[in-house]
Amino acid sequence: MAKKIVVGITQGDTNGISYEVIIKSLADARLLEICVPIVYGSSRAFGYYKKQMPEIEALNTNIINSAKDCHPNRVNIINCVPDSFRIEPGQPTEDGSKASLLALEAATADLKNGDIDALVTAPINKKSVALHLPGFVGHTEYLVQQFGVEDGLMFLISDKMRAVVVTNHLPLHKVVSAITVEKILAKLRLMNESLMRDFNIVKPKIAVLGLNPHSGDSGLLGSEELEIISPAIDLAQKENILAFGPYSPDGFFSTHQQYVFDAVLAMYHDQGLIPFKALSFDSGVNFTAGLPVVRTSPDHGTAYELAGKNQANPQPMKSAIYEAIDIVRNRWNYDEIRKNVLTVKTEVNTNNRGPV
Repeated sequence: MAKKIVVGITQGDTNGISYEVIIKSLADARLLEICVPIVYGSSRAFGYYKKQMPEIEALNTNIINSAKDCHPNRVNIINCVPDSFRIEPGQPTEDGSKASLLALEAATADLKNGDIDALVTAPINKKSVALHLPGFVGHTEYLVQQFGVEDGLMFLISDKMRAVVVTNHLPLHKVVSAITVEKILAKLRLMNESLMRDFNIVKPKIAVLGLNPHSGDSGLLGSEELEIISPAIDLAQKENILAFGPYSPDGFFSTHQQYVFDAVLAMYHDQGLIPFKALSFDSGVNFTAGLPVVRTSPDHGTAYELAGKNQANPQPMKSAIYEAIDIVRNRWNYDEIRKNVLTVKTEVNTNNRGPV
């Protein structure tokens, strides 16, 4: 039997739909057969929301102080949020956002120590979290900083499309100046490596979208495609990365070209996320590629308007957990295969007859 993956799950904003989708996901016995879940948050909040879901009967929980004490066949909970914090479904509060940050910090520490194999983060209120942690703009950027890597990819994945954006959470008026040959090439390198290592794709094909309408129309509507995007694609191809484009986004998606490629590189946030969410809203997963660890999250927000009503769809959270498990296994297999690669030594034949 394959080793169970230990998956840490942060509670997200206490007053959003996080606990509901976490509980509904972990009520599926099939998940507990392949992973050991550890919820970072509050057993009090967990119990509060579970009471609002009478259809969920048996859900064995285990309160622990350390990830090392997790029970392999139960839903483990680490209390990292004070019981004094108020639970107010549907309300963006200071307690709710502070709780999400405390859970994230505790889980990140365990991820660094190797006590959990993967991290799944539930939705947070970024603006509110930034009040407690100045400079915070999102999980992706936070984890990139915590693990000391140069760059990370917000890799959006589903069974319909994989997408990456060159500029993540950046105001639109700053996008053009932020797009450079070096940045596009760096993203393509990370995408190529991730598609091979994390998704077990031998020779990934990557589509690159243009920035301007009709991809600049040969320079009539902008020069970025000619001066920045195309040169970056050429350099990537010289490194044996199968990158193609730049494609005009409207034509690309209207002809369903996303199904021809293994991933799509968009230039800015909405260019990539609008088509992705239109195609995969109920199953989309956000994966942070480029980290030495595995982190995924459901591709939706706190949904305060649904909190406490037992109406939230757990499928994106389930998909995030399953995807984290698959990526961990793919990495283990990829690294194991390459651990003992044989090197073939050739000798030059002085008679010019080739290697001997």
